[in-house]
Amino acid sequence: MASKGSNAFARIRAEVIRVVAAIPEGRFATYGSIAGHLDVNPRHVAYILARLSEEESAILPWHRVVAAEARISRGMAEELRAGQQARLEAEGLQIDPKGFIIDPDRYFHVVGPKRGIRWDAE
Repeated sequence: MASKGSNAFARIRAEVIRVVAAIPEGRFATYGSIAGHLDVNPRHVAYILARLSEEESAILPWHRVVAAEARISRGMAEELRAGQQARLEAEGLQIDPKGFIIDPDRYFHVVGPKRGIRWDAE
């Protein structure tokens, strides 16, 4: 990933936030689908979302982004996982005991095709 203080990192971060903000209520996307759209690694998306400010976390629907196979990330703290599950369930999604979204094809939000972005270009 681009170095944290670089223009490229700032642009990637802004695009991740823009894409996440556009996920409709009652839908979800995966780190991988967002990453594929932006031509970055899924870990970059997770890194950015894990480091949102309190203000950003309060207004951005980060809870609508889950891991591969429509599963709530096991890498999060238990409190965050429980909060994410509660928010998704409040929007009508059902989650099984292992953290998988039930009937994911019904709720998956297609971010869009891969974009040919040159992050290092000005």
